Amino acid sequence: MKENNTSINFYTKLLSISSATIAILSIFFLFARSTSPETRSSNVNLSSTTTSTPISIPADITFAGEAVPIEQYDVKESLEREILVNTYWQSQTILFIKRAHRYFPIIEPILKENGVPDDLKYLAVIESGLMIRAQSAAGAAGLWQFVKDTAKEYNLEVGTEIDERYHIEKSTVAACRYLKKMHDHYKSWALAAAAYNAGRSGVNKQLELQQATSYYNLLFGEETGRYVYRIIALKAILNEPQRYGFFINDEDLYAPIKTFNFDVNTSIPNIALFAKEHKTTYKELKNLNPWLRENALTNTSGRTYTIKLPNSSKTLADSA
Repeated sequence: MKENNTSINFYTKLLSISSATIAILSIFFLFARSTSPETRSSNVNLSSTTTSTPISIPADITFAGEAVPIEQYDVKESLEREILVNTYWQSQTILFIKRAHRYFPIIEPILKENGVPDDLKYLAVIESGLMIRAQSAAGAAGLWQFVKDTAKEYNLEVGTEIDERYHIEKSTVAACRYLKKMHDHYKSWALAAAAYNAGRSGVNKQLELQQATSYYNLLFGEETGRYVYRIIALKAILNEPQRYGFFINDEDLYAPIKTFNFDVNTSIPNIALFAKEHKTTYKELKNLNPWLRENALTNTSGRTYTIKLPNSSKTLADSA
């Protein structure tokens, strides 16, 4: 038993010495890797730091000519949330600004011609990000994100070869018709925009349930509750990008594409060959006409379709 006790005492002492050594080394390395506040600040690359600050909200902000009651704390905070999200999600918002330069000149005159306020163009931004081939998990498509049934109700052709939800001009006209119909019903563009997201029945249900008459006094679910505020926030940012920290040179914006119209009232057996005959590529023709969904147009009815072709193809054809 004495030999065992001696052995145990030896290993106990060895373990104590090892633990002390490890503790001393840990303290040494911790000290070595630490620096005083002055030393740390001197090593910071100030050019790589990002400063985040609150964003001021315009005091007299409106939506489609209607006052936004930001004197209500919940309205102000809801709008501030969307302005902050879109200001600090820089990559997405920069793309919105760039794409708007290309597509707003197409959308704006159609809204004006149909008696819809210019502010509703920002609805297309939050619906699709101004991506011409945008599709949702629910089956909505195009800049204005129409589902099939609603598209057909508003005279958009939806089929295998042709899907006019992707036709910028025609889908914008359809969106105008829907929004005007909702405005005629609610007498409010904010409620009309909410109905674009939640549907007329969805908005009506909440108006009746909550005994309210204004979008800003309604408690919606997360998506519709944020919807109009997102539109207003993007209006504020895209109208004055520099105020929100976006400095984009004119040459970096996506320029409108110059095209000319070519009417077709017959079938096109092969769109790739059609593109080649007109001095352009299949890719470019489809980019300009995303409503053409296949490599053929079987136009047995003899309907006239207007296809956009790039001006460059006309120049090449004239010089041939």
